[in-house]
Formats: sequence, C-alpha cells, structure tokens
Amino acid sequence: MSKIKLKAFDVADYLSSEEDMQAYLQVALEDGDPKLLAAALGDIAKARGMAQLAADTGLSRESLYKSLSGERAPSSETLFKVMKGLGFKLSVQTTQG
Repeated sequence: MSKIKLKAFDVADYLSSEEDMQAYLQVALEDGDPKLLAAALGDIAKARGMAQLAADTGLSRESLYKSLSGERAPSSETLFKVMKGLGFKLSVQTTQG
C-alpha cells in the first residue's frame, strides 16, 4: 500500500492580492482575539516576505516569527510596528446595538 504525502495547509499560500490580505485581516480583527490577529498578521507577513518586514520594522525575523505565531498575544508596540510595516492602519467605528 502506498502512502499519500500531503503538504501542510498554509493560508499564506492563498493570500495573493492586497484585497485578499485586507479581507483576511478584517475578519481577524472582527473576531476580537489578539492571538488570531497576530497569527493573521504573521500569515500576511509570510505571504509578502518576513525578511522585508523585519527590515521595515527594525525587528528581527526570529522575533517576528515568535510574536506572530498566534501562540501568544504580542505587545501592542509590536502589533503597531507590524501593521505599519505591512501598510495597514486601524480605524475605529461604533458598534450597532
């Protein structure tokens, strides 16, 4: 019996346009989980190139991989540096209710 080799799913492989990345990040923000936000930023950073983000933010690649793994919530300072480095900004809206 032969074994089938499967490649692990990586969402970064499917974030091919700015619109995809923006929509993905919007969904992560709406969830309200800081770990999910960090993981989404990490996926976008991998899709664009972690080395470039490291250069743009002044953070090491190793630090970025650890901070954006989704295993823990990074500091707000790191999140803001990463978002700026990726070309995103936050905006505030009131909730309906």
